[in-house]
Parts: sequence; structure tokens; C-alpha cells
Amino acid sequence: MRFSVPKAQIIIRFIPGITFFLEGAQKFLYPDTLGIGRFIKLGIHNPTFWAPTVGGIEILFGLFLIFGLLTRYATIPLLAIMVAAFIYTKLPLLLNEGFLPMFHAYRTDFALTLCLIYLLVTGAGPYSLDYNPRKRRRYY
Repeated sequence: MRFSVPKAQIIIRFIPGITFFLEGAQKFLYPDTLGIGRFIKLGIHNPTFWAPTVGGIEILFGLFLIFGLLTRYATIPLLAIMVAAFIYTKLPLLLNEGFLPMFHAYRTDFALTLCLIYLLVTGAGPYSLDYNPRKRRRYY
């Protein structure tokens, strides 16, 4: 099966969209291990505020990516979450154990970040709620 760029863009939206949606939901479903408890363990100030806030942002903007709604704008808060995740979880690993152990732990985050950057640059493509056929915009 051969995919064109616009059809393949759906997959690029779904990868971070579904991932962020499910990760955000788990912050509420498993607060002790993936929500407030995890934020406490990481030493994040005011975890009772930040865990549900981050979870809500992940759910909302993950759905935006899935449906292709305000896609470029939706990538910005998700990229901010990725930067914070790197600082709190991967930077200490880099400083204590070196590049290769850090990159091994960072590989999924790296792939998600690249997907988000791609969507920030290109937008959602023609198979999305963002698509306006009156604008003669190319998505290639």
C-alpha cells in the first residue's frame, strides 16, 4: 500500500495525539504513580496543581492533534511539556550517567518531539478539521 504525504500526515498527527491523550488520562486514573505521586517523586513544586494541569493539557491538545484542530497551536504547549519532561527526567540522567543511557531513555520523547516539530512546521494536512479547501495551500 502506498501512502501520499497528506494521508501519511494523519499518522504523524496520531502518534503524539494518541500518546499525549492516553498519558494525560493516566495522570488522573493513576494519580499515585503517574500523576501527583510522580510529580512529588520528581521534586516538582506544587504537584497538586501541576499534575492535573499537565494531564488536562495533554488530554485536550492530544485530542486537537488527533482531529487536526488548531494543530500548529496545539503543538506549542505539548512541546513545552516535552522540554519540562527532559529537564526533570532526562537531564539528571545525562549529567549522572552520560549521553547513551540518557538517549536510550529519551528515545520515545525524541520521536514525539520530532513529530510535534513536524506538525508545527507543516500543519495538520488536508485530512483534518484545520483544512480549508478555499485556501489553495499545499501540504507536501
